[in-house]
Amino acid sequence: MEHNDMIKQTLIDSKAIAKRIKELGKLITNDYKGKDLLVIGVLKGAWVYLADLLREVDVNAEVDFMSVSSYGSGTSTSGSITIVKDLSVSVEGRDVLIVEDIVDSGLTLSHLKDLLYSRNAKSVEVSTLLSKPSRRRVDVEVKYIGFEIPDEFVIGYGLDFDEKYRALRDVCVLKEEAYQK
Repeated sequence: MEHNDMIKQTLIDSKAIAKRIKELGKLITNDYKGKDLLVIGVLKGAWVYLADLLREVDVNAEVDFMSVSSYGSGTSTSGSITIVKDLSVSVEGRDVLIVEDIVDSGLTLSHLKDLLYSRNAKSVEVSTLLSKPSRRRVDVEVKYIGFEIPDEFVIGYGLDFDEKYRALRDVCVLKEEAYQK
């Protein structure tokens, strides 16, 4: 594959990802049986994880998407949160599960949770494929975590660098020379 020269290492392979998603799907199924669940995927990075996770959740959930920007074309958050695409359905009185690709600083997630509660969501929980607790700038609760990872810039399985590498099946560490140009 054309990307391979920019991969430093595979951090989490596709088999480990699939196994963990099955486990998370069971937890989410148990927690949301009989509830009016709205699953919100945060674009663009979370769509791969969201699709695989939903196939493991045995709850009749509605799905919508938001696109939120805090990175631009760099490798660290700008601290400024912009909603690029908002929801097309109401969250009022509903149990909401935000599905994220990665929780890094916590700024975006904290903003989203506050926004959804201000719109009268009944509950708001979060599932993320990846969590980087060492990078937190805001203490934000994440109920369903796929993997805690070290402070490395990761790509693949929906995660990108400058809109590239999303199609990789594994979560990989990007070589520093890719973004230190």
